[in-house]
Amino acid sequence: MAKLRVHTDRIEVHLTPAEKSLALRADDLVVQRDDIRSATITDDPWIWIRGIRRRGTEIPLVVAVGVWKYHGGSDFVIVKGKRPAVVLELAGGEFARIILSTNHAAELIDRLKLGAAPDETQD
Repeated sequence: MAKLRVHTDRIEVHLTPAEKSLALRADDLVVQRDDIRSATITDDPWIWIRGIRRRGTEIPLVVAVGVWKYHGGSDFVIVKGKRPAVVLELAGGEFARIILSTNHAAELIDRLKLGAAPDETQD
């Protein structure tokens, strides 16, 4: 499971070796908090995946890990089974959206609120 670290200025998504392999990505994700436009919790993350897989792995309704390209840019996806997920809409950077399955979606949203204390969440 990816490990999330919420800092005062950024969010780090530390991918496991298996997730890096499935995503065909060598490094972890770092998102500046100022770049986050919105954060949404969804019970069905599969409907949020848009475009076509550019790099990564997908077994429909089982696992999707990697980069999906659509007409306006790219999204990074880590969706596993029917778990709830957090959808982060981003204003700038490498990706327009990050879709991340997590059992701790509500806690992550709480930590992203302004003035919340930084902490660590493990999915």
